[in-house]
Amino acid sequence: MSANLRRVEAARESLQYRTHEQFSPSRTTRAFEKGTGRHSLPEELPGMVEENDKSGRAANLDSNMLDATAAYSELQSRPPAMAKFTTLLSVVALALTSVNAVPLWGQCGGNGYTGSTQCDAGLICVRLNDWYSQCQQGSGQPQPPVTTPAPPVTTPAPPVTTPAPPVTTPQPPPPATTPPAQEIPAGQLTRLQNFGSNPSNVQIHVYKPSSIKAGAGLLVALHPCGGTAQQYFSGFGWRAQADQRGFLVFYGQTTQPQNCWDVTSSATLRHDGGSDSLGIANAVRYAIRTWGIDPNKVFVTGTSSGAMMTNVMAGVYPELFKAGAVFAGVGLGCLQTGNTPAFPPDPCAAGNRNLTPKQWGDLVRAAYPGYTGPYPRMQIWHGTADPILNINNFQEQVEQWTDVHGISQTPASTSPGTPRQSWTKTSYGSGQVEAFNGQGAGHGLPESGTEATAINFFGL
Repeated sequence: MSANLRRVEAARESLQYRTHEQFSPSRTTRAFEKGTGRHSLPEELPGMVEENDKSGRAANLDSNMLDATAAYSELQSRPPAMAKFTTLLSVVALALTSVNAVPLWGQCGGNGYTGSTQCDAGLICVRLNDWYSQCQQGSGQPQPPVTTPAPPVTTPAPPVTTPAPPVTTPQPPPPATTPPAQEIPAGQLTRLQNFGSNPSNVQIHVYKPSSIKAGAGLLVALHPCGGTAQQYFSGFGWRAQADQRGFLVFYGQTTQPQNCWDVTSSATLRHDGGSDSLGIANAVRYAIRTWGIDPNKVFVTGTSSGAMMTNVMAGVYPELFKAGAVFAGVGLGCLQTGNTPAFPPDPCAAGNRNLTPKQWGDLVRAAYPGYTGPYPRMQIWHGTADPILNINNFQEQVEQWTDVHGISQTPASTSPGTPRQSWTKTSYGSGQVEAFNGQGAGHGLPESGTEATAINFFGL
């Protein structure tokens, strides 16, 4: 009997997919009620088989349909009780299967799912994911796993910014056209014009030798009190040195009272502060910018008041000068405000201004606060018989410049008879400071022939 039941069950499963309309629960029940005492299967079954055979659709029924027919024939030969029981089981199973079949779009599987996994006829159970399978229309063929596409990744577009209208700032009027470089004839003094800010109207007279070197150097030469550019040009040997070595000379001339340079005002003692020192500095800047003067070959020298101004230029504008030579002067900041070397009562001129090396150095450093570059090398000349500026100022200047250079006040070397018999040369450090003490020499320096020693020190 178990073999027959299996054959009936197979027939039932085949019929469920292909003849669902013919075997709805109500029709199956009616067929059972109309059965004979031998409890036949629904009377439509033989007709259905015959009709399918005639229409050529028998090939679409699997072998289970034929097995069902064979089972039916066998049941006719069974005792009525057994046939009744067997038929009842088949019909109930068929009815329950039809009732529990999952309709279109119903769930038919998934992790934790306990309901029916059988879909209605013409539907297939499609696995959507591990937790859910669904009855859908289909061919009955196994479907590949359905993957839900990830939402497209959209990169937000950068915000659209509307450029602001250009801001137009009123432009200042164009600067006045720079005048062409002034032509300087050779072999004579020519006054320089329009060289920049010149608060105290310092005059600059230029001497250009007939033969000048490429990348020539520049010497600024400053007269004593009561002097002029022409007097210093004619009375000292700087012109002869320029002719011999091919460098330019600026002969400065002050307009201050008694033709003494301003070496005491707060303006002249401050970098770019004004007065005489700024006028000279701007003339040097003009020469470098306009004529191509080598900035590493710019030097300054002077006598008496001009020597004092030499110390001022070296301390207030150290970036412009590489070296200076001081003939019969006093240190930067030594004279009292408004005084000149012509007033012996001035403590400095009388040799009574005695400061420590650091105090002298601080006066220089205060002239250009924040400056960290190198300072010019300095050469100091003074006669022991100077009647205007006491010889004590010689040592005070040595202390000032050795402190500025950070070198010892103890001489590195001493050379008597240099550059001539009455003079003694003393060197400090590695040559940053040289001092020349002239035994019996007065105030009128440099003595004839000693200019060459200064030019050699400069390296012109």
